Amino acid sequence: MSQQFVIHLGREVFITAMMVASPMLIAGLIVGVTISIIQTATSIQEQTLTFIPKILAVVGSLILFLPWMMQTLLDFSIELLSNIPNYIK
Repeated sequence: MSQQFVIHLGREVFITAMMVASPMLIAGLIVGVTISIIQTATSIQEQTLTFIPKILAVVGSLILFLPWMMQTLLDFSIELLSNIPNYIK
């Protein structure tokens, strides 16, 4: 294995991980910012108020995007495992 191969494989792993995690992270970010704006506008400074909506948003996005996430991980795994003979030289 060359350095370029290891760097390429690491980049593919990182990109796949970010693609799979991004729907949940974006949903949590949007809900968190929205609730923070509402808290600022209404002067309600309760820290625990943001947890339940964020959890619901993350679970909702997980349910919505789970088939796509599983397919992305499955495609990456199949590609990685099917190319093992090519990786060993």
